[in-house]
Amino acid sequence: MTTAFDARFYMAQLVRKLPYVLLLIALTTLAGIVTAYKLPPVYRAESRLLVESPQIPDELAASTVRSTATEILLSIQQRILTTANLMDLSDRYGVFADASGMPTDAKVEIMRARIRMDMPPMERNTGIVTVSFDAGDPVLSAEVTNDLVEQILQQSVDLRTGVSGGTLAFFEQEVKRLSEELAQQNARILEFEQANRDALPESIEFRRSRQAAQQERLTQVERELAGLRDRRQRLSDLFDRTGRLSPSMGELTPEQTRLDQLRQELASAMVLYAPENPRVKALQVQVAALEEAVREQLGGDPGADGAVTAFDLQMTDIDGQISFLEDQKVALEQELEDLAASIDATPANAIALGELQSNFDNLRVQYDQAVQSLANARMGDRIEVTSRGQRITVIDPATPPSSQAAPNRKLIIAAGFGGGVVLAGLLFFLMDVLNRTVRRPAELVGALGITPFGTIPYLETRAEIARRRRVTITSLVLFVVGVPILMLLAVLAMGELQFGDVQTMIGSDATQAEN
Repeated sequence: MTTAFDARFYMAQLVRKLPYVLLLIALTTLAGIVTAYKLPPVYRAESRLLVESPQIPDELAASTVRSTATEILLSIQQRILTTANLMDLSDRYGVFADASGMPTDAKVEIMRARIRMDMPPMERNTGIVTVSFDAGDPVLSAEVTNDLVEQILQQSVDLRTGVSGGTLAFFEQEVKRLSEELAQQNARILEFEQANRDALPESIEFRRSRQAAQQERLTQVERELAGLRDRRQRLSDLFDRTGRLSPSMGELTPEQTRLDQLRQELASAMVLYAPENPRVKALQVQVAALEEAVREQLGGDPGADGAVTAFDLQMTDIDGQISFLEDQKVALEQELEDLAASIDATPANAIALGELQSNFDNLRVQYDQAVQSLANARMGDRIEVTSRGQRITVIDPATPPSSQAAPNRKLIIAAGFGGGVVLAGLLFFLMDVLNRTVRRPAELVGALGITPFGTIPYLETRAEIARRRRVTITSLVLFVVGVPILMLLAVLAMGELQFGDVQTMIGSDATQAEN
């Protein structure tokens, strides 16, 4: 059987246990006050930094640093929170001068817990960053905070100039490399053209026309050679049959007749060809030889056989022409063979040369792009060196704070009082739940299963009633008077502590001024 909730009964129980409840609340409140004033004061000097957008529009000149402000600040934060940097910072300012035996890892953890860098979301890469350091001395807090700010500014400059400088160095090396490769590729092309200068694709039309002309010339030489050989054969046959030359040549000797013909041919050739032409030179040689022969014939022995001499001269002249034409034929055949070989080799050379030229063009495109990128890298590096890009500036340096940031003594005392109330309520609940004694008729019915005809309440004596009233009144008085007195003492103590902090800070400023 479940007993119903009886408010009057529980209120009577609360009044009966009120001294214990008040005592517990008073103890927890006192513990909160002691804790609030036992904790060492913590001062927090803050400095505000402004993250500025680039001063030069990207449309005119863009920086080569593409990291956002948040990325740069996170990188700076990790560099500052390294073990080496934190230990150097603590040693320079004597943060752990009173705890020299503390392990290094513990010092590092404490330093990391004291350093704060609040980075709110950036709007268009612009925002405010707050940097602070917690310390027991306001001057020390301000000094360390300003040192951290200087490190942030320097790290920002180093990071941005390092990135822009690295980009510049990379493109300088890339331009140099591509320039060397272009020179090497150009040398390969020149070497190939020099080795195959007679079989290059750009001269294919000239060689084909040359081949046709020389083929026609070879046909002409073969016809002339055939005519001379036929003439020689007929002269030889005539001389063998008659023992003399043709009677039609009576007035002029054959040498004179041939000399006239050669002179006419030489005159015609001089009109068509240059003096250096092989045909002109050959005719000149023949004319000179016949002139010498005619002079010897006219000034020779009259008793000599003129007919035989004329035959020999004509045969010599024909043999000379045949020899000359045969030499020309050999030269023409050799040239035609060379032309055919070069024409046959031209397609393969065109493919190889095209591949070399294609590689050269690709390198040229890469080189032009690298040169353009190098120009942009130089401009970006110049922007970072002159601090015209995104930068971080100090708008509010850290100064020694006039009041402590922690602990919040009022909150600690209020927490002690609230904790006492909660503990008192929990204690009252447990004492009522764990109490199995029969205190009400309903509990008697639930425990024994019988319904009593009537109940006789506990009758207190006058002395018990008076004693209970005195305890209750005394507890109420102590609670009503004691708690405000404790709160007043806490406020007074807090005011004295703040006044002492101000005096300490004034003394520190005076000492610095004297120094």
